[in-house]
Amino acid sequence: MFEGFVSSFISLFVVMDPFASIPVFLSVTKGKGRNKLHAASSAVGIAAAVLFAFIFFGQEMLSFFRVNFYSLQVAGGIVLLVLGVELVLGFSLTRGSYKYTPAISLIGTPLLTGPGAITLTTILVKEYGRLVVSMAAILALMLCLLVLWFSNYFTRFIGNYGIGTASRVIGIFLVAIAVELILRGLVSRLAELRVEGIFS
Repeated sequence: MFEGFVSSFISLFVVMDPFASIPVFLSVTKGKGRNKLHAASSAVGIAAAVLFAFIFFGQEMLSFFRVNFYSLQVAGGIVLLVLGVELVLGFSLTRGSYKYTPAISLIGTPLLTGPGAITLTTILVKEYGRLVVSMAAILALMLCLLVLWFSNYFTRFIGNYGIGTASRVIGIFLVAIAVELILRGLVSRLAELRVEGIFS
């Protein structure tokens, strides 16, 4: 259980990558002083609502759409791979201009709880159960809240370059998680098909 908790927490925190949300958060809360905590709480609250919806109902959604779990692992791995490559190389394929969107809601989702986090959550629940993933999600969300709340200090001490470097390092771990998910999904799916007699 502890190993599953640690694995789930690290994976979720890496996928959420609150450091990548700092520039957007600072631009939204510029000059608001004490309202930064309220803004950070709102953003993390939105992220939590989306995340826990998939923790408790993700499996049911898979059954409803008749999606095989191992297919979800591969698809989720591909999504995470794209997001990780974006972070490492510093370009954007999936994230458009956020200038005219409600920024606090945007930070909650898709910046913190995006397609990668949603897919990963569903996979983790299948492997470790709702209780373990819920505890890991709570801790990851609390750390995201702290990162956003103290974003001014992060920027002051390590600068924008440091924040960018942190996001790239997180991106490398995200790519590694993605490759692991894709390989596990492919191996498990092929083994399942072999048992079913499709592959001899």
